[in-house]
Amino acid sequence: QVQLVESGGGLVQAGGPLRLFCAASGRTFSTYAMGWFRQAPGKEREFVARIIWSSGTTLYADSVKGRSTISRDNAKNAVYLQMNSLKPEHTAVYYCALDKTIGGVVRAREGYAYWGQGTQVTVSS
Repeated sequence: QVQLVESGGGLVQAGGPLRLFCAASGRTFSTYAMGWFRQAPGKEREFVARIIWSSGTTLYADSVKGRSTISRDNAKNAVYLQMNSLKPEHTAVYYCALDKTIGGVVRAREGYAYWGQGTQVTVSS
């Protein structure tokens, strides 16, 4: 199995930055991509960003493009999400996810077989 553990969430003032971290362990061989999703209270879980493990190619939701950066550390089996200029509407639980399937769905939760427990991000106004 694969275990994903997120960290780095917390309370941040509007306009500030935050960097999330996700460590993967277990049977991580054949990882194709990792991604970040978020889920605000009463809303569906939505795609934020994705990175292809081998090439580093990235993909972002339109809502975060230009303000967020996803990156990976192959040696640590880890992925990061740097978020800047945060707004109160970005308050959500942020989840790390892992995809072992080439050519699968990339912007929806069904495209990822493994998930972390999530880390809470709260942006105060």
